[in-house]
Amino acid sequence: MKCIKWLTLPLLLMSVTTVQAKDYPFAEAWKQLLQVSDKLQASVQEVHRAEAEKSATDDLNMPSLSLSGSYTRLEKPLELDLRDLNPIAALDPGALPPAIAGAIGAIPGSLFITPFTEQDVFRSSLQAMWPIYTGGKITAAQGIKAAHVAEKEHEHELSIRDLFVQLVDRYYAVAVSQALVNTRQQLVDSLSEHALHAQKLEQQGQIARVERLNAQVALENAKVDYTSATRQLEMAQIALAKMLHEREVSTYSPLFMLTNPPAVSQLTSLTLSQHPALKLLEAKETQAQGLVSLEQGQYYPTVFLYGNYTLYEDDSLLSKMEPDWMVGVGVKVPLLSRDGRSGKVEAAKSALLQARYTKAQTQQDLSLLVEQSYRQLLQAQEEVNSLQVSMDLAKENKRLRDIAFSQGLSTSIEKVDAEIKLSAVSMQELAAQYRYVQAYARLMAVSGQIDEFIGRAKLSEEKVNAH
Repeated sequence: MKCIKWLTLPLLLMSVTTVQAKDYPFAEAWKQLLQVSDKLQASVQEVHRAEAEKSATDDLNMPSLSLSGSYTRLEKPLELDLRDLNPIAALDPGALPPAIAGAIGAIPGSLFITPFTEQDVFRSSLQAMWPIYTGGKITAAQGIKAAHVAEKEHEHELSIRDLFVQLVDRYYAVAVSQALVNTRQQLVDSLSEHALHAQKLEQQGQIARVERLNAQVALENAKVDYTSATRQLEMAQIALAKMLHEREVSTYSPLFMLTNPPAVSQLTSLTLSQHPALKLLEAKETQAQGLVSLEQGQYYPTVFLYGNYTLYEDDSLLSKMEPDWMVGVGVKVPLLSRDGRSGKVEAAKSALLQARYTKAQTQQDLSLLVEQSYRQLLQAQEEVNSLQVSMDLAKENKRLRDIAFSQGLSTSIEKVDAEIKLSAVSMQELAAQYRYVQAYARLMAVSGQIDEFIGRAKLSEEKVNAH
């Protein structure tokens, strides 16, 4: 490409600075961004959080063991009066012989009372419970969390691709802005020389004053445009530097174009087979399916093992009667509940269908994105190719106007017009090349070929260095 050499000049700040700008090839800028991006770090922590939540569900298969202790104050101690039990309770004192009745009546009432507990009761124990069948609820919960991890991982990959496209926009915006500054500078230099020449011709009486003024006005306008381009370059540099967490940066990789663009069918196939947005929706579909299984599991019984071991208890008759440990099997069968199980199942099924329809729509949107970006790539390439002819015409027109003006055969207005047209064509070519790189970056990002773009950027650097 004819303009590739001066597009790759290292950035030279127009303002005086005490900080040396760091040259960044695109590959190095990408590597730096992956290390310093706060957005990516936040995304990584989301993945870690999801992984920790998944690890927590692994314990659902394990038994639970708890230590419990209690203190209870009773209204009165638990006691048993033997006189309330048969056969004593059934005895009729009047029917007994007087001697026996009198002997029984002489026994103190306290001798008939057996205490079982004190009024204050202390006890502690180990309690264990191990679910052995939950109707699939545990498996469904674990599957949901595993799919949630996959969702966050694909979201992280989407963040990387979005960040890549953003870096391409900012990185090559600096290169384009620098090239624009160079073009504006060339125009100022050319018009300055023309204005000085016009002044001498006016002094010699070869041109009218109005032509000299026209040259001077064109020069002043070019200076204003140059200052504006310089400010635009500074803003582009600041945006890139902030993104890379540097004070000042300059770009090194040039704008580039491919000899043969990639096939749109291949790009579409790659996009629809592995795009993170589709993988993310598949993870959501898995979560929705797990939610259906989880809610349906509410209709099934729960079977569990349980056990209890007494660590400490009061020294009472009741404590002596109770065993120190016990184990058993329990079952819990839901019959009627008020938690709306059927409604939750229907809601889970709707979430599953929503995920499937969203995935189908996303496939259409991604196909459209590939087609649009590919058409933009071709459009930018066609613009650059057609502008080559316009560039040749503008250069030839400027050359002829320079000769004609120096011989007094052309006016200052015609010469200035030739200068401005040449500058305009150069800027149009820059804009088309920038749109080409942007479209190519979007295609590589959406099809998962970021490394391919980086490789092309390195090749463009090597071609420039070879010249």
